[in-house]
Amino acid sequence: MTEGLTLTPAAERVLEVAGRLFYDNGIHAVGVESIASEAGVTKKTLYDRFGSKDVLIGQYLRRRDERWREHLLSVVEQRGRITPARRVLLVFDALEEWIATENPRGCAFLNAQAELPDASHPGREVIREQKQWLLEYLRTLAREAGVRNPRKLATSLLVLLEGATVTASLGIVPGAIGNAKDVAKQLIETS
Repeated sequence: MTEGLTLTPAAERVLEVAGRLFYDNGIHAVGVESIASEAGVTKKTLYDRFGSKDVLIGQYLRRRDERWREHLLSVVEQRGRITPARRVLLVFDALEEWIATENPRGCAFLNAQAELPDASHPGREVIREQKQWLLEYLRTLAREAGVRNPRKLATSLLVLLEGATVTASLGIVPGAIGNAKDVAKQLIETS
């Protein structure tokens, strides 16, 4: 994660600008010249700090993952005394809040995955780690809820979350996340 990485103020600006531009416009549509210019640094500064655009892409995705995890955990872990089964459903509430404020163009990780065909790209590893972490977190929540097969429920919940994210970003199913949450509730009740 980027939390162990000390960034200069200029590098922080580069990472912030790159993140916004990559998400808003697509990774391949944004060049290092645009990032450096908007961040108020030279291309040399960008390359001195990050080494390459590929490394910068990986750092952008790590930073976004950190923000998503922080948001998700704050919603699920800090909503007072509720049943473990309800905690599982709070993941959908967290996603709905995130999409409303941070994800109008859909999942940054899926968007990046579509643009990064090389499996060895630094960004692809971050994407895998992010989705694996989410699956493991869902498995933990399912286990705490006392379901018979936490692995199976977690897998189903991940598919629901990812599908709801894509569907919500397309705007073709009003209330996509709420619909996914209803299905998740049924799965939890029958598990």
